[in-house]
Amino acid sequence: MGKCGVSIVSLADMERLFDGIDLGAITTSMTINSPAPMIFAMYLAVAEQQGANWKALSGTIQNDILKEFIAQKEYIFPPRQSMRLITDIFAFCAKEVPKWNTISVSGYHIREAGATAAQELAFTLRDGIEYVQYGINAGLDVDVFAPQISFFFNSHSDFFEEIAKFRAARRLWAEVMRDRFKAKNERSWKLRFHTQTAGVSLTAQQPYNNVVRTALQALAAVLGGTQSLHTNSLDEALALPTAEAATLALRTQQILAYESGVTNVVDPLGGSYFLETLTLDMEREAKNYFDIIDRMGGMVEAVEQGFPQKEIAEASYKFQQSVEKREKIIVGVNDFVQEDEEPIPILYIDDTTANRQLARLAELRRTRDNEKVRHAIDTLKETARGSGNTMYPLMDCVRAYATVGEMCDALREVWGEYEEVPLI
Repeated sequence: MGKCGVSIVSLADMERLFDGIDLGAITTSMTINSPAPMIFAMYLAVAEQQGANWKALSGTIQNDILKEFIAQKEYIFPPRQSMRLITDIFAFCAKEVPKWNTISVSGYHIREAGATAAQELAFTLRDGIEYVQYGINAGLDVDVFAPQISFFFNSHSDFFEEIAKFRAARRLWAEVMRDRFKAKNERSWKLRFHTQTAGVSLTAQQPYNNVVRTALQALAAVLGGTQSLHTNSLDEALALPTAEAATLALRTQQILAYESGVTNVVDPLGGSYFLETLTLDMEREAKNYFDIIDRMGGMVEAVEQGFPQKEIAEASYKFQQSVEKREKIIVGVNDFVQEDEEPIPILYIDDTTANRQLARLAELRRTRDNEKVRHAIDTLKETARGSGNTMYPLMDCVRAYATVGEMCDALREVWGEYEEVPLI
């Protein structure tokens, strides 16, 4: 608890987290997936307590369950039931929280799992296609919910390849939304994306080299057209960042933004023969994957058959072979190695947070209206068995101070829990 992000168990924790912070005056990004509806409901309940207008709230929940099945593996429910939760959020936000970004379709974790740049591009956009199709199948107007979809990419170490990937992503998404889904709203065509530099590329060996890696990766993202950016800290491979390492990562962004001049021009490398060729190659490879997945019936079916998982596993294996054969040089790891490196200061978080949180949970269960909690949980189960929108009973559960675990267990009881098909 508290070692990889803040621990949020109930509405009481969300109230504590945002105490003194006006949710109507800020935007918030939440990297949460399987329990995204529950955490989002808690955020909305705090906004409600503050008197904030839901229709004015803005921010993002990651809420991308397909990439969990493909790469990160933090799933709970089976794919189709998980997709229902997402389309419920689409419908709920279109009506109640229209400025909220309902999903951040993430290639970052796909890339971190070992995918190539082209696979990251293809699987991320094909996930996006799946979400749009499920939304349409649920009876939603594509031009109402699609503008609330955003994307999240990795920026890796091959400088020009990454720029080409971002350029291809923007072109492909516009084409998909216009031609495949017949979207009329120009906002539906736009691929709005956040980028994070590649954590997996950073090394525990000679960690100060990671500052250079991150700067180049961040520059590629900017030249590729990213709208927002996260730069990893130099101690990424060792621990959560120290304040000093996090500040240096922030300064890297600020130097790019305010000193380099690279933000003054849109698509500055457009027209370069090399970049245009790389971009076209990326598009072709992604479309080939689209065709394969379409023939399988869609990304849900492909996931159930283990197709993207196998592709990523194979790519990861080939990359590791190239490192071990020294065909791919990782500075400080398989070449330019430095003996007797001085250790750097790292952040350590002890178990105090966990102990404190467990005590708070025990007190919450003792003092809340447990009959009200049981009634709200029963209503959630009933909705899950039917076809109603699960966000409304989840809001009632949250207001009664049900925990994330209790809400997830209620849905597990109705829908079951997913077990991944073994890769052979």
